[in-house]
Amino acid sequence: MILSILSRSAQPVPAEYRSAFLHLYLDTAWFGVLSGSAMAFVAVYAARQGANALQIGLLSAGPAIMHLIFALPAGRWLGGRSLGRTVFWASVLHRAFYLLWVPLPLLLSPSGQVWALVGLTLLMSLPGVALAIGFNALFADTVPPEWRGHVVGTRNSLLAVTFIISSLLSGYILTRFSFPLGYQIVFGIGFLGAAMSSFHLWFVRPRPEVPAQPRVGQSLGDMGRPGMTRIIGDGIRFSAGLRYLTRGRGPGLVRTKILWSPFGRTMAVLFILHLSQYLPISLFPLYMVNRLHLSDQVIGLGTALFYATVFVGSTQLARMTRQMGNQRLLVAGVALMSLYPGLMAVSRGMGLFLVLSLIGGIGWALAGGALMNYILDKVPQDDRPAHLAWYNLALNAAILLGSLAGPLLGSWLELSVALALCAASRLFAAFCLWRWG
Repeated sequence: MILSILSRSAQPVPAEYRSAFLHLYLDTAWFGVLSGSAMAFVAVYAARQGANALQIGLLSAGPAIMHLIFALPAGRWLGGRSLGRTVFWASVLHRAFYLLWVPLPLLLSPSGQVWALVGLTLLMSLPGVALAIGFNALFADTVPPEWRGHVVGTRNSLLAVTFIISSLLSGYILTRFSFPLGYQIVFGIGFLGAAMSSFHLWFVRPRPEVPAQPRVGQSLGDMGRPGMTRIIGDGIRFSAGLRYLTRGRGPGLVRTKILWSPFGRTMAVLFILHLSQYLPISLFPLYMVNRLHLSDQVIGLGTALFYATVFVGSTQLARMTRQMGNQRLLVAGVALMSLYPGLMAVSRGMGLFLVLSLIGGIGWALAGGALMNYILDKVPQDDRPAHLAWYNLALNAAILLGSLAGPLLGSWLELSVALALCAASRLFAAFCLWRWG
């Protein structure tokens, strides 16, 4: 099957690239298994073990903290090392932590397991920063520019297929096996996917003819990159632009004068967008488990529907971009994303939840697809590394603030009211993008 995919292009893939492309495809296929199993259900498991909104928020806030602290140093550290070997070992260190999730029910009380998941997520994020940055640079150095669209498209397709299959399978397993054994099996499947993904990264090597110069090309749009975090029902976090940090030259990356340039206003608007995106993240699993009383199989089905809609919507992205432009497409996507928390606040059962999964997928297909191209439209071509470094700082600051402020909002207000306010914040972000973006 994979070998046949290699030939699905306007021209045959050159022999010298086939091995690297094959392992990039298998890497993302197994990453889809990880994403659709352990990553997709960890917040739901924490909620079923009695986690509060703050603890669930910390599952997102931990990686953001590490990215804020270590992204720039990691980029500089990677600059003088062999990317292939470094990325492989960073992936091994990062993904070994998934194995530690499996025995938690045997070792700790429910509350202890929740805090252990938070602590493990924080620790695994340290090598995860190097993995996210290093892989993006490795991809750029391995795949020639003329083949990137083909490789990224194939990776995204494989990721969608394996994600949907693994999320449906995980939901079925969680229904068939008693709690918490079902989750231990799902976490074990996730570790298998993580280990196999790392195995294939070992065989990915940069092209020997690649010159050591700044990488300032277009966005890859690769949804299967390490550093992507799947959030239940509501979006995907990208390590956008971090690959540039390993190849930047010239003036320092963090220059405060950028804040007072036109890009500073754009960055402020994007900060509002990402803040509104992450405000309700910790509230969704609590509402699904404690208010809607959804089974794990229904949650898995909703997750699969969300990702299937993202995939189908992504196939129409090029046509819609030509018709609407990146800014209007992003505004439309964010406006649709506001429906997810808004309608969930009045949802009372499975039916509307599944409809919301479809709507959320459409919204993220538009917003996520237009986001990086919108940013690149606003960034000067001769100074992309510095501008994208600032954007990543703003992105992770918004993730951190939203992941911590959302639980506070949920503790002060009734859960449905908090979700309604989160929906209003997304509508406000869409207005800001339309008015000042």
